[in-house]
Amino acid sequence: MADKICKTFKFIVVGGGIAGVTCVEQLSYGLPSADVALITAGLQIKTVINYKQVAKVLEEFDVEEKPASVLEEKFPNLTVIHSAVKTLYTQSHLVETADGNIYSYEKLCICSGARPKLLTQDRPFVLGIRDTDSAQEFQKQLTQARRIVVVGNGGIALELVYEVEGCEVIWAVKDKAIGNTFFDAGAAHFLIPSLSADKPERAAPCRRARYTTDDPKAGELQTFTSDRHSRRGAGPTESGSALGPDWHQGLVLKGTEWASRRVSVEYQCEVETIFTSEEMLNSQSQTPKPDTEVTWPVYVLLTNGKTFGCDFIVSATGVTPNTEPFLHGNNFALAEDGGLRVDDHMATSEPDVYAAGDVCTACWEHSPLWQQMRLWTQARQMGWHAGRCMAACVLSEAIELDFCFELFSHITQFFNYKVVLLGKFNAQGLGSDYELLLRYTKGQEYVKVVLQGGRMVGAVLIGETDLEETFENLILNRMDLTQYGEDLLNPNIDIEDYFD
Repeated sequence: MADKICKTFKFIVVGGGIAGVTCVEQLSYGLPSADVALITAGLQIKTVINYKQVAKVLEEFDVEEKPASVLEEKFPNLTVIHSAVKTLYTQSHLVETADGNIYSYEKLCICSGARPKLLTQDRPFVLGIRDTDSAQEFQKQLTQARRIVVVGNGGIALELVYEVEGCEVIWAVKDKAIGNTFFDAGAAHFLIPSLSADKPERAAPCRRARYTTDDPKAGELQTFTSDRHSRRGAGPTESGSALGPDWHQGLVLKGTEWASRRVSVEYQCEVETIFTSEEMLNSQSQTPKPDTEVTWPVYVLLTNGKTFGCDFIVSATGVTPNTEPFLHGNNFALAEDGGLRVDDHMATSEPDVYAAGDVCTACWEHSPLWQQMRLWTQARQMGWHAGRCMAACVLSEAIELDFCFELFSHITQFFNYKVVLLGKFNAQGLGSDYELLLRYTKGQEYVKVVLQGGRMVGAVLIGETDLEETFENLILNRMDLTQYGEDLLNPNIDIEDYFD
């Protein structure tokens, strides 16, 4: 196979999402004389813009989709290869792409992200939203919709149910409250009124340009069988990079009834069965009757016994690491969640192969205040750290785990509220050995502090609280706050001046 090698690179990075692009940037900056290749199936890549270091660990940024050529113009030592990976040969350090080319590497980093866990792989009228193309397909199908069923309780579901207008939304969540991944019941109670309230006007249009290719002609409803859509009867196309923060901005998410927005939440239930309209007619004797006599393209029977007809179903039930096709013929160690196991240098079990972002699972001994969540902030941090580690290995330099892995931190936005999560924000892994302090102002802010042994170990901040930097400092400094008691959240005390 050696005689078929197209080119040899010092570094190859697979994946055009934030983890892959950040890794490429770090390698290109750190070793400008080294040949670097980015292998990506899509024409666009995701880049970080408007980066702001809010505090020592907490960071905020936007994501912009750009043509991959922008990276090549920026880094003369970079080559972008537009193809999917067909096979990885770790022992011979070779990558074969779908277009038949073979490339050799000294170090390789897998940043292939994750793919949606679809409710079903073989049912029509089931959509998964993961990348830009699938989000645009959702927008197109929504224009014809009277009612949709959204299944899931993570970030995509939270954003989607709030943004959709002119269409009835049935939201099926398996938990007792919405947003269980991010919030407790108190925060969910704070947010729920936003689903029925009028949405405020957007202060400004989306700041991020979108570069798109021509879509195929509109046809029948498409079934999502991978990260991107494929027409029924055709093979799946290659997946694009995952959606970024505020992915819905720039999309018009309106159904057929433009003036209305109705969201009904069905708690503690999952999808039991999906029926087409024909199957529903043939199984009326065994199946609970749907909630209306209107004929729908598809019906959903939930485990709470209710049946809903709808125009289509949105499967937003999480993601699974996208490890295909890297496993074939190789001996990667996998974590329980299916991710590639990586150590504190982002190295996998295979020689000279690293991984970063959603595709990997952090298997080093974690800081007591950090946990892995497959979010944009961690994709950027992992990609940056992987690039540093790969370069350091080539240069025979020692490197330690970056400080960003000392404290979990994330800034996002749900239901038009700024949301900041710090440390063990939901008391993860603390058992019953913790106490909570709460400050709640309806329609304005929700502040929760998690204390253990008198020290702050986590916080949830919803709204414009201006507490994130102070709380991060208190968590990192491990200050004993016992003497302050509930005054810690007293709105009449300027807590920032109090501790600074």
